[in-house]
Amino acid sequence: MAVALYARVSTTRQADKDLSIPDQLRQMRDWAKRNGYAVVKEYVEPGASATDDRRPEFQRMISDATLKPSPYEAVIVHSLSRFFRDHIASALYERQLKKSSVKLISITQQTSDDPSGEMARSIFSLFDEYQSKETGKHTLRALKENARQGFFNGSKPPFGYKTEEVDLPAAKGKKKRLVIDEAEAPTVRRIFEMYLNGLNGAEMGCLQIAVHLGERGVLRRGAKWTRNRVQQLLADTAYMGDYVFNKQDGQGHQAKPKDEWVTVPIDPVIDRQVFAAVAAKRHDRSPAVTPARVVNTPTLLTGLLRCDSCGAGMTTATGKGGRYQYYKCNTRIGRGAGACCTPAVSMPKMDNLVLAAFADKVLTPERLRDMLREMKQQLKQANSGQDETLRTLKKELVELETGTNRLYEAVEKGLLPMDDMLKVRAQKLKARREAVLIEVAGAKRMKELPVAMLSARQLDAFSTALRARVLDRSAGFSKRYLREFVSEVRFDGKRVVMRGKKAALLAAAAQKEMGTIGVPSSVPNWLLDLGSNQGPTD
Repeated sequence: MAVALYARVSTTRQADKDLSIPDQLRQMRDWAKRNGYAVVKEYVEPGASATDDRRPEFQRMISDATLKPSPYEAVIVHSLSRFFRDHIASALYERQLKKSSVKLISITQQTSDDPSGEMARSIFSLFDEYQSKETGKHTLRALKENARQGFFNGSKPPFGYKTEEVDLPAAKGKKKRLVIDEAEAPTVRRIFEMYLNGLNGAEMGCLQIAVHLGERGVLRRGAKWTRNRVQQLLADTAYMGDYVFNKQDGQGHQAKPKDEWVTVPIDPVIDRQVFAAVAAKRHDRSPAVTPARVVNTPTLLTGLLRCDSCGAGMTTATGKGGRYQYYKCNTRIGRGAGACCTPAVSMPKMDNLVLAAFADKVLTPERLRDMLREMKQQLKQANSGQDETLRTLKKELVELETGTNRLYEAVEKGLLPMDDMLKVRAQKLKARREAVLIEVAGAKRMKELPVAMLSARQLDAFSTALRARVLDRSAGFSKRYLREFVSEVRFDGKRVVMRGKKAALLAAAAQKEMGTIGVPSSVPNWLLDLGSNQGPTD
C-alpha cells in the first residue's frame, strides 16, 4: 500500500533546534517498512500550529490526497495531535480524506474502523484539543508577565526599533527588550512630520508619503512603503513609548478587550504631543468624519460652519420652492425648533460676511506680521530638535561610508571574494547611504523653511493678491482658499467666530510665486480674544 508521511512541530524554533521532526520521520518510516507499506511522499511542516488549517504543507497534502486517483491510500502521522488539535476540524478533514478512500493512521494511537474505534479517535482528538488550549492559556499567562516586566515577546520588532538581549541574573538566561534603531528612527520621524506638516507647502496623505519614499529609494526593511504600511505606522502607539502586547487574538486576529492588553513602556521615537496631533488629523481626515461631498459641494461653508450653541454642523435648507437658501442647524432640522436656539441664516448673507471678515480682518499685512513673529519663535524652538536629528544622521552617514570603504578595501586586497552575498551587502549599504542623505537634506530644509525668510514686502504683496482672489466669487477660488486657511466657522445667531491655520497662510505667502497654495500645518486660534472677526448677521 502506498502511503504519505506528515510530520509537524509548532514553532520554527523547534524545527531549528529540536530533533522532533527527524524522530517523527524515522519512527514513521520504520513503522511503514515493518508493515510492508511504500512511502511515496513526505510532508514536513516546520513551525505551524495544529489548531487551524493555515498550514501550507498540510493543505498541499490534502489537495494531493483528494486527487482522482489519489497517489496514496493512507496518510501516516506520529500521533493524531500532529494532524489537528481541533476536534471538529479534525473530523471534517478526516471525512474529506475518507471520501477519496484515504485513511488517516496514527502509529502511536492505532484504532479499529468499527464504532468503538471511532469513539476512541474522538476521545483522543478531544483530549488533544483540551491539552492545546491549556498549554496556550499557560503560555499566554507567561508571555503577559514577561511583557509586564518590560520584555519583548515578538519575533519582528516594529519598524524604527530593534531587539536587544538582556542577561538575567541567577542564570535565568536571556530575554529581549525593544530599543530605538537609530538607522530606521529618522524615517519614522520623517513620516510623522510629512503627515502632520506636509512637504514644501503641500499636504501629504499616506499614499503620497509612500510614493515620496519610494521615489527616493527609502525602503521598509527591503520592501517598498505602501499606503497601508504608512497608516499602520502612524497609528502604532509604540512610537510614543507605549508598545501594546496581547492586543489581538492570535488565531482570528480579532481585537481583544482593552483590559487584556499589556502596555510595555519603551523609549519613544515621537513626542506624545506630535503623536496626538497626528491622531487628531487622521480622525479629521477620516471619510466617516469628513465625507467627500463636503469637499466637492459648491456650497461655500459646507463642512466649516457649525452651530455655536449645540456644536452641530449647519447644513443647507431652502424656502419658497428653492428661491431662498439658508444655513440651518442640524439639531433643529432633526429634532425641531425647540432643540436649539440658533436660527437659520441667509446663505448669501453668511457667505459674504465670512469672506469679508476673512479678507478685511485676517488678510491684512499687520495680522500676517503678528503671525510671522509667532511662527519664527516656534521655528527657533523646533530647530533644536532638528539639530539633534542632523547629528544622528551625520554620525550614521560616517559609519556607513567607513563600512563601505572597508568592504571594498578587503575585496581589493583579496581578503574577501566578490560573491553574490557580498554584492547584496554592498548594495544594501549604498541604498541606506542614499536614504540617509535624503534624510539629511530633509532635516536641513526644515531648518531653512521659507517662512523664516519672509519680508514685509512679500507679506504686503501676498495680502493684496489673496484678498482679490478670495473676494472674486465668479472665479471659483473662494471656497478652495477658504478651506485651505479656515478650519472652523461658528455661528450663535448673533456673531460669527472663525478659527484658522496660521502656518498655512505664512507658507502660502512664502511660496506665492508657485501659483498654488498648500497647507504645511494646522495651528488653531488666529484670534486669541475671539473678538477681532466677530460681526452681526443683519
